[in-house]
Amino acid sequence: MLQFMAKMRSAFFVLLFCGLILICFLGFILWEWLGQSPKIPLRDFFRNPEKAAYQLSQDGKTISYLAPYRKRLNIFVRPTAGGAAKRITNVVDRDISAYSWKGSDYLLYMRDYGGDENFHLYVVNKDGSGEKELTPFPGVRVRLIDDLYDDPDWVIIGMNKRNPEIFDAFRLNIKTGEIKLVAENPGNIADWLTDHDGQIRVAVTGDGLDSTVLYRDSEAEPFRPLLTFGYHDTFAPLFFTFDNKQLYAASNLGRDKIAIVKYDPASQKEVELLFQHPEVDVDGLNYSRKRKALTTIVYETWKEERRFLDSTAEGIYSDLAAQLPGYEIDVTGNNRDEDLFIVRTTSDRSRGAYYLYELAGQRLTKLAEAAPWLKESDLAEMKPIEYMSRDGLKINAYLVVP
Repeated sequence: MLQFMAKMRSAFFVLLFCGLILICFLGFILWEWLGQSPKIPLRDFFRNPEKAAYQLSQDGKTISYLAPYRKRLNIFVRPTAGGAAKRITNVVDRDISAYSWKGSDYLLYMRDYGGDENFHLYVVNKDGSGEKELTPFPGVRVRLIDDLYDDPDWVIIGMNKRNPEIFDAFRLNIKTGEIKLVAENPGNIADWLTDHDGQIRVAVTGDGLDSTVLYRDSEAEPFRPLLTFGYHDTFAPLFFTFDNKQLYAASNLGRDKIAIVKYDPASQKEVELLFQHPEVDVDGLNYSRKRKALTTIVYETWKEERRFLDSTAEGIYSDLAAQLPGYEIDVTGNNRDEDLFIVRTTSDRSRGAYYLYELAGQRLTKLAEAAPWLKESDLAEMKPIEYMSRDGLKINAYLVVP
């Protein structure tokens, strides 16, 4: 009898153990079915966006964007008030890498051939007619220096036509194709900067170790050196003050981190510190072309942040933040009257969306999702964290958990 009871107990425990294993297995299957996010193909994270790079014409009547045509990004346009979109380019071998409006009737775009990265400049009417290459020079690479916003016909480009290793500056007429040399590169100029009248007034040279900022009062005068600094320092001219007499620059000269400053070429001195952050470099400075007012200073901590210099800009961003909670917001474009704006949102779980914002009435209209096939609910949240290294240094990082 005792042996029988022992066998029964053994059988009971075996059945109990098997039952627990079965329950755990069924629970795991149920968790997999109900609780786990679906597996996302890696290619979905690298696909071309469904629509991207929205821009407004200067008169605000037309919206443009990039979208795939035969798998390559091309330019589409549509009326801002609504209506069908029309594709105005037919590039099928390579994506259009960059484009912009020229006034309200023309669009400029850059493309290369076969991946050689020798980008050429093209122009096309907003209705798709009159498409032509403006720089039809084999083996030559083009850069856009200044789109000359207030000039309907001319732009300033950099081009290595004379010497493949250096870029001279030219004025280019988008309607006639006429090209004029503005400034010849002696061999060491890396960047050119125009004033608000479209005159090339600043150049930056470099030899790999030291850089020098060159300046002139007008295009009729020769350049003269303003300051020289080493590879470990930064002085990047951003744009001129609105009277074209002084410069705004991103500089760490005399300080630990990059700040936004005002620099006077006449005295060759920094004359004003606009903003510096105690922990991070400051990235950039923005302004209103219409109101001739500085608007925002941009820097990045655990996300992009702004120091507002203008109540109008602050009001726009405050309203956008209230209408789009939980997203990073960036105003990426506007019309000439600055009453229509293109807004881009992003987050740790979204490639973002595009919106049209109308200042009158603070109306926000969604234009498109960049990647609608990626669902935010299927992606993990990214959290900013801080931790201390063994030698006592605070490390900033991001944490992502399943």
